[in-house]
Amino acid sequence: MRSPTTGADPPAARRAGDAALRITLGYGTGVASTVYGTVLVMATITAAYANERDPAKLAEIVLATALVLWVAHLHAHSIAESIALGRRVGRADIRRIAVREIGIVGAAALPCCALILGAIDVVPEPTAVWSAFAVGLVTLGAEGIRYARMERLGAAATAGAVALNLALGVGVVALKVAIYH
Repeated sequence: MRSPTTGADPPAARRAGDAALRITLGYGTGVASTVYGTVLVMATITAAYANERDPAKLAEIVLATALVLWVAHLHAHSIAESIALGRRVGRADIRRIAVREIGIVGAAALPCCALILGAIDVVPEPTAVWSAFAVGLVTLGAEGIRYARMERLGAAATAGAVALNLALGVGVVALKVAIYH
């Protein structure tokens, strides 16, 4: 039976939603690429905003940076796995690595959407930039919560895991800004 609002059958819609969540929040070992991509996006926004105020151009810079570093990760992990396996990696190996590392690009999706809202004047430019940065903070917080749930931590330890994840992310961004300026 098709959904009256989406026209898709519920299992297909659910699969699409699951895929979107996996790309933006990661799954299994792919969480590492999501956390890395999130910090990368936040640092890129912060550094680029010093010289570029146009939200559309900021979105281009963020997406281009994420794509370039995703390709670099594919290359580096392909070499590493080839050496570890003692053989040349094949298409299936590269596809697996690409899926595992897609969180680097996925982490740019929602912040870029926030920036585009500023580019089309739905929200003011500063609001778009702060919203894009806030998406990164929410993502890092969500990853801290996911870790805490997996470890079955109590409330205080969960708050600590979230705070640590946020502090590490913001710290890396602050370090990048300090070096960049």
